Amino acid sequence: MVKPKERFERRKRRTRWWIRKLAGGKPRLSVFRSNKHIYAQIIDDERGHTLAAASTLDRELREKLPKGSDKAAAREVGLLIARRAREAGVERVVFDRGAYKYHGRVKALAEGAREGGLQF
Repeated sequence: MVKPKERFERRKRRTRWWIRKLAGGKPRLSVFRSNKHIYAQIIDDERGHTLAAASTLDRELREKLPKGSDKAAAREVGLLIARRAREAGVERVVFDRGAYKYHGRVKALAEGAREGGLQF
């Protein structure tokens, strides 16, 4: 019997494989969510560098948000990552949801990043 953690890792690998195949040289916007926070980073896989990162633990957002585990916080992280990406010269990315469904906090982060000017 396959354990839940193994299934999660398989889904993540499968998603990342497709993203890297279809990316066409664009950096990817990777999302990680825990029970208390949400994290996002833009990664250039060709060079192996993180170009921009944001999370609910950033000083700007920690003071502003009552908690880091809701859709409002995820949207703010999306707006922040979009702003930092534009500062780094990134306009177009590929969205990497990992093994998470595109729904809830992950969807809110993606919509916030689109509002902030990122294209994917």
